[in-house]
Amino acid sequence: MSGDKAREEIRFHGAGVSPGIAQGAIHVVRDDLDDVARYRIEPAQIANEIGRFEAALIQTRTQILEMQQKIAESIGAKDAGIFDAHLLVVEDRTLIDEVLRKLEADLCNVEWVFQEVANNYAETLSKIDDPYLRERALDIEDVTRRVIRNLQGKAPKAFLALTEPHILVAHNLTPSDAATMNRERVLGIATDLGSRTSHTAIMARSLNIPAIVGLHNATEKLETGQHVLLDGTDGLLVVDPTPETFARYGELESKRVQITQKLAELRETKSTTRDGRHIVLSANIELPGDVDAVAANGAEGIGLYRTEFLYLNRTTLPTEDEQYETYRKVAERVSPDPLIIRTFDLGGDKLAPGAADVGDELNPFLGWRAIRFCLENIDIFKTQLRAILRASAVGNVKIMFPMISGVGELRRALSILAECKEELRRTGSTFSDTTEVGAMIEIPSAALSADILAREVDFFSIGTNDLIQYAIAVDRVNERIAHLYEPTHPAVLRLLKMIADAARANDIWVGVCGEMAGDIALIPLLLGLGMDELSAGATLVPRVKRAVQSLTIPECRQLVDEALELQTPSEILARCLELAGKRYGDLLG
Repeated sequence: MSGDKAREEIRFHGAGVSPGIAQGAIHVVRDDLDDVARYRIEPAQIANEIGRFEAALIQTRTQILEMQQKIAESIGAKDAGIFDAHLLVVEDRTLIDEVLRKLEADLCNVEWVFQEVANNYAETLSKIDDPYLRERALDIEDVTRRVIRNLQGKAPKAFLALTEPHILVAHNLTPSDAATMNRERVLGIATDLGSRTSHTAIMARSLNIPAIVGLHNATEKLETGQHVLLDGTDGLLVVDPTPETFARYGELESKRVQITQKLAELRETKSTTRDGRHIVLSANIELPGDVDAVAANGAEGIGLYRTEFLYLNRTTLPTEDEQYETYRKVAERVSPDPLIIRTFDLGGDKLAPGAADVGDELNPFLGWRAIRFCLENIDIFKTQLRAILRASAVGNVKIMFPMISGVGELRRALSILAECKEELRRTGSTFSDTTEVGAMIEIPSAALSADILAREVDFFSIGTNDLIQYAIAVDRVNERIAHLYEPTHPAVLRLLKMIADAARANDIWVGVCGEMAGDIALIPLLLGLGMDELSAGATLVPRVKRAVQSLTIPECRQLVDEALELQTPSEILARCLELAGKRYGDLLG
């Protein structure tokens, strides 16, 4: 393109999941293999790199043999022979010797050297007019991926260590990626996959980083270094923005800053409706460092502490004392306000390497996770429960069990908690014997049997993200069906009413800790249903507080009565937006 001709801006549309505007150079992460970092090593490190390489080859060989064994058992030994060529690759002296020679000559990390040698090897074979050798090239590519993954399992992903400010563009981010990235340097996040309730979105909101998900194929079309403008509110990624686009977004940003300043003035005020009903307004946190944002945004304590995020990047689970220290510090920081600690929600897309081998599951979100995992790993569960109980001696700590599907699971969890109390009494450890215990209601079966569960606990907290996902059968991370994920679906509204009614009938309090609690368009609906507590990402708390302070309970109840008569999600949402627009329209813009 000639220097005197202005570049045309290119626009990508996705779902805006974390509000705000970011601009700057992008760093594109396509696949684990495209993200092999290259760094120099000292001659003294060569032996260590060779050791890592040999360990990865052994690990890869073991994985191939295991695959071969499984296939031999299920479909016959003949078909298992397809992996013989893969085994030959990891034992190929020509390839291995070339890696070792290049390692000494180039003094680079071994994964970079191996990828270069293996790719050259495969490329040469793929050009030969011989079907067998061309197939061999595919084998090399397959094994190369496997070896590099094994090498990378012992090294952090390169993009996590970037030191220049950048907008991260990735196919997807795992929860551990989001938890460990250099948040001081990430100006914005854009991903091909994901939805409003994916972990990338939740983490971006909690870190106050503008983010877009569901861009489909942006990573295929963008290159590291391009300059973009990211609008995390409207879900727009603009490549090479024009001066006019910059000017328009400058005005929008200045309006948003004014609204944010006004909201900051609400920090010391209570979240009480216009007719005097106090709604407890808490914050959700992932990491102990997030606790600073709780008071800064005027929240009353922590309504959801996602403990598993602490432990995703370790090779072992923490000891009881380590956990106690972490929980104690957070409890002291928010005291006398409550700290609701959710027990480990491991499994699904959140795996702790040191916890247990969960294996490959076809439907991990419907699989061995959360309370199911804990009830089969009693030692891990008890270690955490004892640590939480000990922390209850210094603060207003409450315990919450995730993914309860019925009363049997809940009673087992409560029974194990009682055992932990007895163990602590025997060792003379102090704890609060009046610690409130609650169930997260996030599975339709729990909502439908809420009247039974309510007799067993002190409170309910509704995890709307999963409740909606399971009720409508919509994978919330699948961008192809993300439009079907509708919080105002009539079925969801009925389930929420069922839960709230059961809580009220049994004199326990009920809150919402899912993403619905931070969506100001839906606050009238939640207040009308009778929710006592709302817990949202800390940065969303001021907006929710302003919404609560602008409404009255009777008008919200009337809204719910009308909504229950409506038949489609869009009609219910329109009715919510109508009332929200009258009371705090400036926030909706």
